[in-house]
Amino acid sequence: MSECSYQVRSYKVKHNYDVKWFLEAYRWLLQRAIDETWKNTTWKEKVTKRRRLIPIIPKSSEFKRNLRNSLLRNWVFCAHYADSAIKQAYSILKSWRRNYLKGRRTRAKPVVKKKFVRVKKTLYSYKNGKIKISIKPYEEHLVFDTSNAWFWSKAKGEMGELILTEKFLIITFRFKQRAEKPKGMIAWDCNEKSLDGFNPEIGWVRVDLRRLFHIHRVYELKRQRLQSKASRKQSLRRVLEKYSNRERNRARDFIHKTTTMIAEAFSGYVHGFEDLNKEKMFKKSRTHNRNIAKSDWKTIIGLMGYKSRVRLLNPHNSSRRCSRCGMVNAPKGALYECKSCGLKIDRQLNACINLYLQVEGLSPSPKLFDELMKRWGGFTLTGGEADAGSNEPVRGFKACEPQGPSMDQHLPILSLEPIKEAIDRELLRQLKERKRPLAQRGITISQTIYPPTQL
Repeated sequence: MSECSYQVRSYKVKHNYDVKWFLEAYRWLLQRAIDETWKNTTWKEKVTKRRRLIPIIPKSSEFKRNLRNSLLRNWVFCAHYADSAIKQAYSILKSWRRNYLKGRRTRAKPVVKKKFVRVKKTLYSYKNGKIKISIKPYEEHLVFDTSNAWFWSKAKGEMGELILTEKFLIITFRFKQRAEKPKGMIAWDCNEKSLDGFNPEIGWVRVDLRRLFHIHRVYELKRQRLQSKASRKQSLRRVLEKYSNRERNRARDFIHKTTTMIAEAFSGYVHGFEDLNKEKMFKKSRTHNRNIAKSDWKTIIGLMGYKSRVRLLNPHNSSRRCSRCGMVNAPKGALYECKSCGLKIDRQLNACINLYLQVEGLSPSPKLFDELMKRWGGFTLTGGEADAGSNEPVRGFKACEPQGPSMDQHLPILSLEPIKEAIDRELLRQLKERKRPLAQRGITISQTIYPPTQL
């Protein structure tokens, strides 16, 4: 049975209006709303493993009505902006409370620094491609001509709230999307330079993120050379800002293309990602911390969230637990060796299988592991020599030859098994229609299946 869910899309329109004064007035109004709500927030002591103060944010209608009346004093703009500020203030405080309970925030009051205005649907009108936003009732308004905007061919649903910034007007659209029954589940293990996924029918999927890591590393070196001089030369600060914006844009462009490729290649699947917290992964090693900081796991999950269905998974012991017997080991290197059952398997593949078992609500067992391996296939051994001291899961790709069609002209795939004929045909069709080869975009997806008898 299919279910309905709401999706939101947003598009930018550049403008030339001088709205700094209006943005500053709204920021001041929003901060006042936060200040008044913060003063009336009560703290309740709760004892679990340790004593904690839990914030209770006031939600009564009477408090909100009094808050609205106080905000409207000396407010010369439309009164509905006060309602917008109250709604935004509660959103900020709820976000702060959620992070505070997780230990990511202190008991410090949130401060609004970014200048923007959230425009309700009652504050604007749309007619013949023009958006008219009221600033002062019957006195002042802004008109944005979007009749020739590029996004109208893609936009669907009804127009929602607008967000006005110093240079852009952000337009949101809200629409219903019918969620069909998923084909299956792919569990993804997030690593510094790759995404490794697993599904019994598809196999082991690896998405190469070395290009993304390279983008961050290149601009990190550029900033290091400039930061030592920027303190003495003010003009270099603008150069630093330019490089930071360029790094963010290039990284986001790569992530957009990669997530689109994953969503199209595995359409209809639910994607499970690890719910990782970078702050808890930092150690004493500066190199390790910098590599973790370069990872864009949250951005990847966020962009995948509106292209396909996403589910967050608990990453605890996913790399240390044996996917066959459940024994927790301390793996070293790329090869995972279980001291209990003797399993030798790629470390990242082991983590993928553990995450897949978690999402299916199953516990590791030798019988279940053998059943999963029986469903694997699609490779013919070529007789190539395996590396010394290795077994089939870490064997070189030269030792196996995929039975599916060659795709080297479109995608630098190390090995590809014919998952299903329909998926292969659709994937080949989409790749051939693209104007540029994916190899030039730096996107690499490889799917590998190893003979189960060698595991």
